[in-house]
Amino acid sequence: MKKARFIAAAAAVGLGFSAVLGGCGGKKDDSSKEEKKGEVNVEMTATELVKRMGNGINLGNTMEAYAHFAGGTPSVESCETAWGQPVTTQEMISGMKAAGFDSLRIPVAWTNAMPNFEEGDYTIGEEYLDRVEEIINYALNEDMYVIINDHWDGSWWGMFGSAQQEVRDKAMDMYRSMWTQIAQRYADYSDKLIFESANEELGDRLNDKDKAPDSGSLSQDECYETANRINQEFVDLVRKSGGNNDQRFLLIAGYNTDIAMTCDDRFHMPTDTAKNKLLLSVHYYTPWNYCGTESVDHWGSVEDYKEQNKLMKMMTKYSDQGYGIIIGEYAVLSNGGVPKNDTDKFYTNFLNNCDLYNYCPMLWDCSDLYKRTMCSMGDETLAQLFSGRSFSAQSALSEEEIAKNAQEGMDADLAAAEEKAMEDVSILPADDKAVAWIMYQSSDYNISYSVGDNYDPTSKTDGVKAENVEVTGEGTYTVKLDLSDAGAAKGVAFSALGISNGELLYPGYNAEIDEIKINGEPIEMIADGYTSSDDSKCTRVNLYNQWVSAPPEDARGAEEDSSATIIDIPDSFEISDIEITFTYTAP
Repeated sequence: MKKARFIAAAAAVGLGFSAVLGGCGGKKDDSSKEEKKGEVNVEMTATELVKRMGNGINLGNTMEAYAHFAGGTPSVESCETAWGQPVTTQEMISGMKAAGFDSLRIPVAWTNAMPNFEEGDYTIGEEYLDRVEEIINYALNEDMYVIINDHWDGSWWGMFGSAQQEVRDKAMDMYRSMWTQIAQRYADYSDKLIFESANEELGDRLNDKDKAPDSGSLSQDECYETANRINQEFVDLVRKSGGNNDQRFLLIAGYNTDIAMTCDDRFHMPTDTAKNKLLLSVHYYTPWNYCGTESVDHWGSVEDYKEQNKLMKMMTKYSDQGYGIIIGEYAVLSNGGVPKNDTDKFYTNFLNNCDLYNYCPMLWDCSDLYKRTMCSMGDETLAQLFSGRSFSAQSALSEEEIAKNAQEGMDADLAAAEEKAMEDVSILPADDKAVAWIMYQSSDYNISYSVGDNYDPTSKTDGVKAENVEVTGEGTYTVKLDLSDAGAAKGVAFSALGISNGELLYPGYNAEIDEIKINGEPIEMIADGYTSSDDSKCTRVNLYNQWVSAPPEDARGAEEDSSATIIDIPDSFEISDIEITFTYTAP
C-alpha cells in the first residue's frame, strides 16, 4: 500500500544523498554466481519454518524502487537507488544478520526490467534477474531465509479492475509470464528462498487507475474473488515450473494484507499439491495515525494494547489450520532515524505477540533503524530489542517457555497501561458508559484526537485537551477540543461527533447538531447532518468526511440535503478550539 511506501519515503529523505553512494566500504560482493542450489525439506511444515525464520527485515525502497518508463531500459543501479537507498552490498546484509535478523524480504518491481510490457512484451531483463539473484545470495551466504515478491510495481495491478475484458486478460497473462520466469530462474534454490504472490495490491487496489485509467469496475466481492483467483494461479504455476518448486514454501498475500479483511470469509487460501507448504502474509501499521503520520506521537494506552493484541490473535484463524503466518511489514515512522516516542513499547508488545503465536515479523526498514551505510542499528535500545528476538538468542528456550515469557510480558504491559490510564484521563473508555467526543484530524495530518470509532482519549497529539462528556440519555450536551497548545492545527481532513457505545446503550437515538463553534465563534453549517454508525457500536455524526458520498440507508434524521460534510473550513485556516452542542433524543 501507499502507506508503507510513505514510511519508506520519509526514511529515505532523512538518509540523504550520501547513502546513495554506498556504505561499509561501498564494496559489492561477487558471490552472486556462487551456487546456492540445495534440497528442500519435504517433512518441514509451514509452522516449523516460521519458527526457524525468527526475526526478519525488509530491504525497503531498493529493488522495488520504481523507475520504469515505457520503451526505455533504465540501468539496474539507477532503479536500485531511485528512492534514495545505497547500492546493496554483502557487508550490509551481513550487518543485518549480526543485528539479529534471521530473514530478509526483498521487495521487487519487475516491470523496471520490462520496457515494453504495455505492448504485451513481458520479458524480464536478464540483468535485473541477475541483480536480484546477487542480493538473494548475499543473504544465503549468511544462512538467512529470503522472500522475493512483486511489490506495488507502479500499480499495474489495476489492470485487473479495467472495464475492458481484454485488459483484464492481459493482466493475468502478464502475471503468469512474470512468475513463470521468476520461478524457473530460481527453481533450483533450496527452501531458504520463498516466493510471495504479491504485496498489498491484492484487494481493493485491483481497482487502481495508475496504469489503467478505466479501472474501478470491480465490486469488493469481485475484488475478493479476483484476489483468490490470482493466489491460486500463483500456486499452480509455481508448482509446475520445475526444480525444487514443487515443494517450495509459498507466501500468499492476504486481502490488502490487512488482518481484518484477510480474516473475512470471502478470502480463502489456495489449494496446493504440496502438503503444509503455504504461508500467509499480512502487514501491521495500526494505528496509522501513530505508525505512519506525525499527528499522534504516543502509543501505549489501554486501547492501544487491546487493539494490537486483538488483531494479532485474529490470525490464529489460519495458524490453527497449519498455515505459517508472516507479518510481512510493520513499522513506526521515524523522523530522520530518531525513534518516535514509545516505539520500544509498540515493538515490544508486537514482538511478544509474534512469540506467543509463532508468527515471523518482518520489519519495514529503509536505512531508518538499520543504517545501511554503517551496517548496524542506529538506536541502542532497539538494537538490543531486535537482537534479543533472533532465532539464536531464543534457541535455548522451548516453544512453551517462549510463549510463556511473551504472555507474561503482554499481561504486565497492559496492567501498567491500565494503572497509568487511571491517573491521566477523567473519563475512561468503559463498556457501561456512553461518552461523547470530537474526532479530529488536521488537514496536514499533524494534529489529531481520537480518530475512529473506538473512543481513546489518549490517542492524541501532545497538547490537545478535550472536554468530553458522559451521555446518560436524552438531553443537550456540549463537547470541546482545545488545540491551542498542540501547535498550528490547520483545517480539517476529517472530523465527527462520536458517542461511544451509543448504539448499544441507546439504540435508535438521534443526535442533532445544534451549534458548532470554531475559535469561539459560531459557524454556518453548509448541509444537514445525520446520525449513523459504521460498527453498530459507536454512534456518529460526521462533520467533515469526504470519503462518504451519501447517507447510508439506515441513517437516522437524514433529510434531502443531508451530507457527511456539513462544515467548510479552508485547509490553511488555523483552529485553536472546536465546540459542539448537540441534542440527543430517543426514537
